[in-house]
Amino acid sequence: MMNNAIIDFENIYVNYGMTTVLENINLKINRNENWVILGANGSGKSTLMKLFSHDLYPNTQYDFKKEIFGKDRWDIFELKKHLGIISNGLQSQFSGFSSSSSGFDVVMSGYFSSLGVFKHHNVSDFQLKKAEDVMRFLEISEIKDKKFSQMSSGQQRRCLIGRSLIHTPEAFILDEPTTGLDVKSQFQFLKILREISKKSCIVLVTHDVTEIIPEITHAALIYNKTIYKQGKKEDILTSANLSEIFEADIDLQQENNRYYIKSIK
Repeated sequence: MMNNAIIDFENIYVNYGMTTVLENINLKINRNENWVILGANGSGKSTLMKLFSHDLYPNTQYDFKKEIFGKDRWDIFELKKHLGIISNGLQSQFSGFSSSSSGFDVVMSGYFSSLGVFKHHNVSDFQLKKAEDVMRFLEISEIKDKKFSQMSSGQQRRCLIGRSLIHTPEAFILDEPTTGLDVKSQFQFLKILREISKKSCIVLVTHDVTEIIPEITHAALIYNKTIYKQGKKEDILTSANLSEIFEADIDLQQENNRYYIKSIK
């Protein structure tokens, strides 16, 4: 029987030296669910992202459970075929180490978990066609030959989504995906996320309620180094709960199935 859980964490603690940065993390995300993990800057969201990607492992004396797609051990390159990770850190890596890569090479690099495509990589006709199909779906075929360094932030972000889509992953985890995008690019990016959510599980990790697309079904609030509350979004995304985790008097409103903050004191 297939395990229904994508993420299944119980009693997870993470320490950096003598400092505890996450404690007693309990979180279960199932297939056919779309989540937002919401918290203030410095609340531990980045550390939680590293637990998702297997770049970090709990370092504690406590018993814990940390399973992704029903397994507690993964080859990190194999995991990337099932779990697409889109982060600002990855975008910075491409900008720093592979800024001359074309849009097409950025998408193709998903096959090799590399920062670009190199001479030693064997590329098949199937892979080439899949990359072209992905770029067409993301409406970025026109930047196929454009260098990464010459793209707008929105174009770069869509190329990185394409890089993950190469494997048709079962789930996407996105770290503050619209940071640095202008209004038009934000709208285009969130439109693409809505399309992807029809085929794959979406997990948004953010501090910005405007990134919460209507397809999000569940929410988890991270506060005081732990998951403060979690459940169906209509129960969790309230003015009272957000006022608690952001330590301010927040008036959260909803219009056309989208959230916005009307006032903050």
